Amino acid sequence: MNRRNILWSTVSALGAAFAASRAKADDKAAEKATTEPAKSDKLKVVYHLADADKVNFVLGNIQNHIDGVGGPDHVTIALVIHGPALKAFHWAQANPDVSRRVGNFAKDGVELAACGNTMKAQNITLTDLLPGFVSAEKGGVVRLAELQSQGYLYLRP
Repeated sequence: MNRRNILWSTVSALGAAFAASRAKADDKAAEKATTEPAKSDKLKVVYHLADADKVNFVLGNIQNHIDGVGGPDHVTIALVIHGPALKAFHWAQANPDVSRRVGNFAKDGVELAACGNTMKAQNITLTDLLPGFVSAEKGGVVRLAELQSQGYLYLRP
């Protein structure tokens, strides 16, 4: 009978030790989850703009997106522009509202990509566009595909 009590005490002690170590590991995992935000929590979104009549609408969507998630630190946004819409971003003819919005987006870290093929067709360079633009040298549609392959969600309002 003494052996049975010793065996039972040993099994009980091992079970208690295992349960305690498991609880401690769970506590550490829970603490880490609350102190370190997951990198996947930050959405990556690419907006596609080609239609000149949708420039203000798309710029408004981007601002609403930034505001809706609590600011530019909570989302990564790219805007890829090609075709007729690019003319609205020519430095010499951009309206003040578009210029202001583009300047704010550039400060907020929004990637502003102008299609290299459209730039050639419109006979312009980056210096002819509002500040903050980069060239999508391989083309706007290629840049869209690259961003999507990097996990960006595609939006074409």
